[in-house]
Amino acid sequence: MNLKETIRDIPDFPKEGIIFKDITTMLKDPAAFKEAINHMAEKYKDCDIDYVVGIEARGFIIGAPIALALNKGFIPVRKPGKLPAETVVASYELEYGTNQVEMHQDAITEGDKVLIIDDLLATGGTVSAAVDLVERLGGEVIGIGFLLELCFLKGRDILSNYDVFSLLQE
Repeated sequence: MNLKETIRDIPDFPKEGIIFKDITTMLKDPAAFKEAINHMAEKYKDCDIDYVVGIEARGFIIGAPIALALNKGFIPVRKPGKLPAETVVASYELEYGTNQVEMHQDAITEGDKVLIIDDLLATGGTVSAAVDLVERLGGEVIGIGFLLELCFLKGRDILSNYDVFSLLQE
């Protein structure tokens, strides 16, 4: 199956000049969704990890089933104000603005080994903020996985100290 064909482009979203990669078309195809999750889980099945961290919002959709497939816990990284307990915060720049993400302060303890999952690697800002949160809490980032990487934006460059995997590349 060609998984790239199950992802559609939405031009000028969320603002003019951006081509949004819409994975909802892949998600509604159970065979494509299952294949994507299985391939990504297979990549990490022999890794020594304690938790899968998923980045809001589409990283939840990809990360949670990977965590289940690996029999690991799932930790959400969310936008500000969405988590009920005490949090740590990291800021980042997007290709079209700035934002922040948060994680519960007690989500990770010293020495926990973590796999970070998101749907898309663009400039790398969001995932860099998630890496910062994990490491500030004493966790070790074992790997960073993406469903799709936009290679022309060179997000991988700022993640050069980490094991980065993308199932699909454009």
